[in-house]
Amino acid sequence: MDDLPEIHVLRMGHRIFRDQRISSHVALVARAHGASSVIFSGQYDERLIHSVQEVVANWGGPFSVSYAKDWKQKIRELKEQNFFVLISTMYGVNLLEAIAEIRKAAETRDLLIVVGSEKVPPDVYELGDVNVAVTNQPSSEVAVLAIMLDWIFGGAELSKEFKDARLKIIPQEKGKNVIKIR
Repeated sequence: MDDLPEIHVLRMGHRIFRDQRISSHVALVARAHGASSVIFSGQYDERLIHSVQEVVANWGGPFSVSYAKDWKQKIRELKEQNFFVLISTMYGVNLLEAIAEIRKAAETRDLLIVVGSEKVPPDVYELGDVNVAVTNQPSSEVAVLAIMLDWIFGGAELSKEFKDARLKIIPQEKGKNVIKIR
């Protein structure tokens, strides 16, 4: 996957008592499906950040987790670094229509996928390079992120190797087999 683009996921508006499980799942999907990092904004949640770091320590990386107090400033900062910014929203153009533009951008630029939590402020839609919908219907941000990553990577993320893991699954048809590596 070294020749694939770096993709970072910004989880906007995390609320500790409401979004912990979904935000965790956003991070798990981002990591397992090929993203390089997740950035949380909203309420600072040390427990969430530590939980994601533990997953990376146990199951491997590279993958980083960070916090940005101001999501708008973070998007602007990454745009200044030439990131191509995708806003995940049911109001956007369908992924099927946008995928060629996204893949072309990924040839020369890193990508940022912005995933909402609480009601997304209207100005976020003006900050992205493209507003993308998997469907133009209400859906799960976790499912949408997984589908977007799969389409961007063209399935290559499914065979990604993770480094420096403590644990590894030995795939088998029945049962489960997890080995300790170190």
